[in-house]
Amino acid sequence: MKAPSQSRRRLLAGAAASLSLQLPLAAFAQQEAKRTRLVLLGTKGGPRVSPAQLPKNPSTLILINGVPYVVDCGYGTSGQLVTFGLPLNRLRHIFVTHHHSDHNLELGPLVYNGWATGLRERVDLYGPPGTARMREAFFEYMKFDIETRMADEGRPDLRKLVLAHEFDKAGVVLQNDDVKVTCARVRHPPIEQAYAYRFDSKDRSIVISGDTAYAPELADFAKGADVLVHEIMHLGGLEALLKRVPNAATLKEHLLASHALPEDVGRVAAAAGVKTLVLSHFVPGDDPSITDEMWAEGVRKHYRGRIVVGKDLMEVS
Repeated sequence: MKAPSQSRRRLLAGAAASLSLQLPLAAFAQQEAKRTRLVLLGTKGGPRVSPAQLPKNPSTLILINGVPYVVDCGYGTSGQLVTFGLPLNRLRHIFVTHHHSDHNLELGPLVYNGWATGLRERVDLYGPPGTARMREAFFEYMKFDIETRMADEGRPDLRKLVLAHEFDKAGVVLQNDDVKVTCARVRHPPIEQAYAYRFDSKDRSIVISGDTAYAPELADFAKGADVLVHEIMHLGGLEALLKRVPNAATLKEHLLASHALPEDVGRVAAAAGVKTLVLSHFVPGDDPSITDEMWAEGVRKHYRGRIVVGKDLMEVS
């Protein structure tokens, strides 16, 4: 048999690599579709872009009956989903907790990247006021590219596939045969429209805090949940961060007013009675000198349950 040419060998290698990336997806789609899965895509709070080896901006994936629900889409979300093994053309539901850039910067690009890889199904965006405007503004500045690719590549009109659903108060956001999604207002001044989400599926209940200072009402919202994913800020790390920025005084005032210290995270988790507390949205999230034990130490003063110090691409079982 004639040996394949060098170009042919490269083609075969590429196909094999592509297949290997699809195998994890096939496994969860066929064998674990019924199980509700929680994956931390990005765990670093704040808008700064980190080097490749450090955590990405905030985003969380919940898979319910094989359907992906993405909560927040900071910079890097598309790449993290691909790295996990989820084809972007399977996007269906995207939730935004509030309109800080580390939570919504990739809202438009995420659905576009899904479309670029073959998305033909409807995608629903959920979030506070401003979500629909973001959708419209993104499609306006991408109008030339979208219409060119529709004509040249035979793609459907992305603008007709993406629907925005806004809300300005607590309540039910989405309910279908698989899950009930509710939201509750949290404390993240000066932003008033900042929300936590709760996903109640048939086998698991998961609460995502979003960005919040200490909020006792969040404990009521998360009461009895299996998992609470809560943001956290380390005071020592904050002081080190402030030494490196020119707007230290103003930034410190904002961060202390709008984020939760470990002791307060523990208080909320204990009052809610959650089975597992997952720490994420770390502030600062790019300081390697803060160990897992340092993040969890203050939490343990009040919460005696299971604590998971989140990492990018970690699945919490």
